Amino acid sequence: RDCLLSRGLGDVYKRQIPSLYVMFRLTALGGTFDIIHVGHVGLIEKAVSISEKIIIGLTSDEFISKHGKKINNNFEQRFENLEKMIHENFPNCSFEIAKLDDDFGPAVIEGNVDALVVSEETRKKGDILNVSRKERNLIPVEIITIPMKLASDGKRISSTRIRNSEIDSSGNILVD
Repeated sequence: RDCLLSRGLGDVYKRQIPSLYVMFRLTALGGTFDIIHVGHVGLIEKAVSISEKIIIGLTSDEFISKHGKKINNNFEQRFENLEKMIHENFPNCSFEIAKLDDDFGPAVIEGNVDALVVSEETRKKGDILNVSRKERNLIPVEIITIPMKLASDGKRISSTRIRNSEIDSSGNILVD
């Protein structure tokens, strides 16, 4: 159960744990993870359940700014929050967190990733990724799509809705 967390090349952090039998060796997922909520936990839970190891692409502040998104937390804080959530919820997970300066990152475009876990909202990115992999003569990754988590009002849970004080991180409606 004890793990070693170490910093590797390219701002990639590795946590090594003995693996169990799973469907894939390496599964990727990515996001901003500004305010962590049950939708994020669901993405990671799915990846952990199907893979020996996961790699999580965490968008850089520069990438977020370039796309005009608003966030509460800078990269370092988002990294710490994500890492803490994984340690608390998935203590036996072997994972890496890599900084993303583009939609996919080198681990997915060039690496030996077997699967990509996406939400219904980001499914198209998986298709784009596989086109890019085919152009590089790489085997396509398996795209695993999970449904969006819904708040108690039936609308999707998002960091934006939490930031706007509409819902909490579990999807409960906040009353003014």
